[in-house]
Amino acid sequence: MYNFTKIEKKWQKHWQANNCFNAENNSTKPKYYILIEFPYPSGAGLHIGHVRSYTALDLLARKRRAEGYNVLFPIGWDAFGLPAEQYAIINKIHPKDAVKENIVTFKGQIQSLGISFDWNREFSTTDPEYYKWTQWQFLKFYEHGLAYKSKKDINWCPNCKVGLSNEESSGGVCERCGHSVTQKEKDQWLLRMSAYAEPLLEGLDNTSFQEKIKTAQVNWIGKSTGANVKFKIKDTDQNLVVFTTRPDTLYGVTFMVISPEHPILETLKDKINNYDEVQKYQNISKNKTDFERSELNKDKTGIKIDGLKAINPVSREQIEIWVGDYVLMNYGTGAIMSVPAHDERDYEFAKKFNIPIIEVIKGGDISKEAYTGEGEMVNSGMLNGLTNKAASTEKMIQYLEDNDLGERQTNYKLQDWIFSRQRFWGEPIPMISCDDCGWVPVPEAELPVLLPEVAHYEPTDSGESPLAAIKEWVHTKCPKCGKDAKRETDTMPNWAGSSWYWLRYMDPKNNKDFVSTEALNYWGKVDWYNGGMEHATRHLLYARFWNQFLHNIGLVPHSEPFEIRTAHGMILGANGEKMSKSKGNVISPTDIVEEVGADALRTYEMFIGDYEKEAAWSTNSLKGCKRFLDRVWRLPENMNTNTGYTNESLVHKTIKKVTYDIENMKYNTAISALMIMVNEYEKMDAITRDDLLILVKLLNPIAPHITEEINELYHLGEPLCETSWPTYDEDKTIDDEYEMIVQVNGKVRGKEMISTDTSKEEMEQIAKEIDNVKKHLDGKEIVKTITIPGKMVNIVVK
Repeated sequence: MYNFTKIEKKWQKHWQANNCFNAENNSTKPKYYILIEFPYPSGAGLHIGHVRSYTALDLLARKRRAEGYNVLFPIGWDAFGLPAEQYAIINKIHPKDAVKENIVTFKGQIQSLGISFDWNREFSTTDPEYYKWTQWQFLKFYEHGLAYKSKKDINWCPNCKVGLSNEESSGGVCERCGHSVTQKEKDQWLLRMSAYAEPLLEGLDNTSFQEKIKTAQVNWIGKSTGANVKFKIKDTDQNLVVFTTRPDTLYGVTFMVISPEHPILETLKDKINNYDEVQKYQNISKNKTDFERSELNKDKTGIKIDGLKAINPVSREQIEIWVGDYVLMNYGTGAIMSVPAHDERDYEFAKKFNIPIIEVIKGGDISKEAYTGEGEMVNSGMLNGLTNKAASTEKMIQYLEDNDLGERQTNYKLQDWIFSRQRFWGEPIPMISCDDCGWVPVPEAELPVLLPEVAHYEPTDSGESPLAAIKEWVHTKCPKCGKDAKRETDTMPNWAGSSWYWLRYMDPKNNKDFVSTEALNYWGKVDWYNGGMEHATRHLLYARFWNQFLHNIGLVPHSEPFEIRTAHGMILGANGEKMSKSKGNVISPTDIVEEVGADALRTYEMFIGDYEKEAAWSTNSLKGCKRFLDRVWRLPENMNTNTGYTNESLVHKTIKKVTYDIENMKYNTAISALMIMVNEYEKMDAITRDDLLILVKLLNPIAPHITEEINELYHLGEPLCETSWPTYDEDKTIDDEYEMIVQVNGKVRGKEMISTDTSKEEMEQIAKEIDNVKKHLDGKEIVKTITIPGKMVNIVVK
């Protein structure tokens, strides 16, 4: 058993003192940029899940350096935002001080794991030297018309007292505290992310993201193609425009539903006989979130508008108009057409309110249920008899366009990014409100706009930012006309600083630019980015949008920031549930490092299972990995002074396997291959120095401390962090022998070890000489023999 505490501290000091992992800008080596999602430094400290993702990317970083790359593997802190503020309020300290304390703890924990980060490039999003450039980039959005302020119903968390984006309130709850969100009208800064919906979709083709990540992005952007169709409102000059992906079913439309916020309700209120009832419904709807209103499994509610009817543009039939809260004004046109014969929820609604149901696609029995499959068009005028949906759709769109009844249209679910937060702990939005000049950007020379030094910063019940109460900070002069003016008191979301941080890592000490052109051109894209799947529709989408904008205005060389994006599975508690303090199943990485060492923890987290899938913690398996490292430590006791490999096939096979598995995130099977190698070494009378060296080289990215120590103790060569990655000879990965399978009538009757160069004829001869095979051939006629060279012989008899 080795002294892991002493050894691990020794090598961590060595790496730090010798700057072993510092990347160089403009090196002559080929570059490779590896990125983790930089952590939020919480008061709880490092989570066991962090260890899994950091170690996995550390394996890759160490391997790439050994392959001759100039590797950028940086670390920093995503420290603005709601969690830091809440922690500070609870502990009655300033967020700035809370963040500093937490970073010290987090940093010490990460360094105790031996992760080969380039600490020379470390920064926090809360550093004024950093958020100066976040503010500067916001002004670029404003300068190019992509940042604007507007009144908007926002998702509001009454518990955290803050506005949330759609991404932060997915499922109708606050992602931070789990409280149900409500709707609140606020003046908000927004970024026109919706204008980038198509580029964000197209850009995925220029990445090597995992398919599940691409799918998550595609679904969130939500592209729909179809037509905008005009439904004339009877006896008025008004039209209701509906977006539909199924214009081929227009003949089956028997009613319409509009959003409670639809402006037509105000425009035509004098014609609405039950306007008071409609207003009551509108007021109820205001208190519901978009999620609550559009939830698929809830009952549809609605109010029939008495006094208004629409005209079906193709059948010319009069149809009812309803107000329904499940129709959102911010998606499509705020009005939908309903085809109850071929939509389950419309069918239920029509049955409930006795609305006509007209079949337009043959194939089901609409007296019993809606038919949602494909089939022949019926009751559809010009479309009757058509069976191809695409052809029917195209013919109808052409008809609509020819008769000025509609036009083809593409819609997206992706909305503009709500960029205001009514919090203290965030980047101040660098805008000034002047009664005469309107919104005026803070001059670049005055950036950063710093947060004031104050004792109280608690959120307000009114929804106003705490900064609004600090009059001496708010009141200023207009940069344009010099008159009295006020600063914007909302701050940026915590996503702002994380939307460009990988760029700053390229050139973190630059005081003149957010990053130099030279550094951008050298490092280019991030080659491999790993993070949580939960950020595939939040951070990752924001980051791609931000980068595409910077590219479009000529500030970065690539439209897509990341080449590869992977996601790791969560580590669950031993009971298979998500770890939480309340469940008492939280595992502390610090405790594990103290108990069995960082190398054992790293090895276990890579061995725990498929990297992309969830895995339950097992203390017994952790101890098994520690025993494996103990066995590695003892191997030199059986080492002779010889050189060369005792078993060349084993060595070359293992190099090939571990090399492939690290590249393909199959870390568990890479470790399994190394365990097999150790098993074989232990069976040998003795191992050579080269046997031991190749093992510690392959194991080094996984367990760097113990392997460096063995390498130094036995004078195997230069430090492993300076050595090259082993290569293999493909010819030597092929066995000299293999086990031939022999079947009689498809059933295995024998096995025999034979040479790989055994001919087909010799295979058949050997097969027939096996005693058990002979027994099953005795007295039988051989009909034919099927031989697969290098694998098996199957003898068919009767």
